[in-house]
Formats: sequence, C-alpha cells, structure tokens
Amino acid sequence: MILRVGTRGSKLSIMQTEALLREIQSAYSNVEFKVRIIKTLGDWERKKPLFTIDSKGIFEKEIDQAILRGEIDLAVHSLKDIPILELPDTVIAAIPKRGSRRDALISKDKIPLKELPRGATVGTGSLRRLAQVKFLRPDLEVKPIRGNIDTRIRKVKKGEFDAIIVAEVALERMELRDEITERFPLEQFSPSAGQGALAIVTAKNNDEVIELVRVVDDAQTRAEVTAERSLVMHLEGGCRVPIGAVGCAEGDRLSLQACMFSLNSRRKISSSAEGTLSEAREIGKQAAQNLLKQGAKELENEWREKYGAW
Repeated sequence: MILRVGTRGSKLSIMQTEALLREIQSAYSNVEFKVRIIKTLGDWERKKPLFTIDSKGIFEKEIDQAILRGEIDLAVHSLKDIPILELPDTVIAAIPKRGSRRDALISKDKIPLKELPRGATVGTGSLRRLAQVKFLRPDLEVKPIRGNIDTRIRKVKKGEFDAIIVAEVALERMELRDEITERFPLEQFSPSAGQGALAIVTAKNNDEVIELVRVVDDAQTRAEVTAERSLVMHLEGGCRVPIGAVGCAEGDRLSLQACMFSLNSRRKISSSAEGTLSEAREIGKQAAQNLLKQGAKELENEWREKYGAW
C-alpha cells in the first residue's frame, strides 16, 4: 500500500514527518509513504508577524484542502497550528505521544532571561511569548521574528537579536539542544495549546487511513491536548489572544493549568481544573469558566482592539 502524505517544506516539518512515518512503518511492513511538500500561506507570507495575518490555519489550510481534493491521503501537522474549529470533512485521526511542551531561550553568550541587560531585544513570533516575557521582564524589548529555526539562531549569533524564544521540542527534533540557554519551567512560562504534539489528519470518511494510523495514537496526549483546545474554544481565543494552557495526564487522571495576560503585561490571571481522561473537554471548559470569572473577556478585548478582531 502506498499512501500520499502532505507536509510543509521546512526542515523541521520534514524531519518530524519522516520520523512519524517511520514509526508507523515499524508496525506495518507493507505500507509505503510518498511525501509531498505543500506550501501554505504562512510559508508564502514571510514578512508579516504571524499574529497579523488575517487568516486561520496559515500553516495547514492548503494541505488539508489537498486532502479534500483527493491529492493526498493524509497530512502531518504540528497540532498547535490546527485551528480549534476544524474543517467539517477532515478528522485528527491520530495524536502521537507529545514531545516537550516547554519553551526555550537561545541567547548570545548563553545569558538567561533574568540576566539579560535592560533594553535587550528578544525575538518571538508569538503574542503569548511576548506577553510572558513582558510580564517577567517589562524592561526588555520584544520584537517579531520570522524564519525557520536555523535562520532565527543565526540572527542571534549575528547580533540582530539578543535572544529568541522557541519551542524546545523543535530544537530537540532538529538535534539543536546544545543551542539552548534556558529551558523555562511550565509554571513560569505556560505553552500554547497543543505545543509539542503532532497530529495526523485525513478525510473523515477515510476509514482505512484512520484505522492504520491509530497505532501511533496516544490516549494521554490526546486527552491533554483535547483539554487545552477545549479551553481555548470556550474562551473564543486565537493567535491574537495570549493564552497559556498545559494539560498533564498521569494514569487515568488529567489536570489542566491555564493563564492569560493583560495588554500592559501587568496582570496575569490563572486557572486550573482536573478530572479523568474521558472528561478532557469538560476540564477545559471548567478552566475557561474560571478565567472568564476573573475578567478574561476584558483582557481578550484589549488584545483584539490592538491586533484585530480575530
């Protein structure tokens, strides 16, 4: 059996896709994969900060449309890139065991965040990371940065930025762990919903592929990200609202920690909820309701007034 797989063309996307396909092939010796590189809006639009692009699913929409046109059989995405409201005719068929959820700092001369000099420039493409840096170090300057991981690291080494913040899992998958200056603890620097996880997407009626990829689905990771995405959905959040969410599954139990920040970076509201794996969606809803009681809507409105309504 030969299956056509869609993915983005970045080095990270290709490496994580190939690693995941090898894992599936280890269980099915008769399956072969043909990888097709598909450019997305996020790949074409290289100049704007990510949170200013007026479109949802900027790193996955074109790939999923290729599934619906029958051009590919499945796609491998970073789960955090998939919009909370998914396409009605596609399904997340498998969510493998996730990698690190943490964010990491890469800085010139290996200086940790708390020791960066006043006015130092930190690069990130995420409003959530911007908000968390400014909450911890309001004296630092945070600027948007684009490009693949290698490009961002070169910008630090060339002195264009004093530091950058990226997902630790990306550095691990690209074997760039030695570049890390500091790994942020989850309680200090909460990740985005789904960070560290991959997703295999296929057509909702493609029973053959759904059954095949189930071999790499991880129940605990699926519950964690389901709670995280449920939280964002009930908050009506998106890439223009800085929401941190991290689920943690142990056995059949699941806990969720969440937070939001004000536009002026002076206020942080936090919430938590817990239950069983099967209650993941309700856990996300409970944590969201707690944040709403603390004024989450007012914080959301501040960010959307500055960066746009969606």
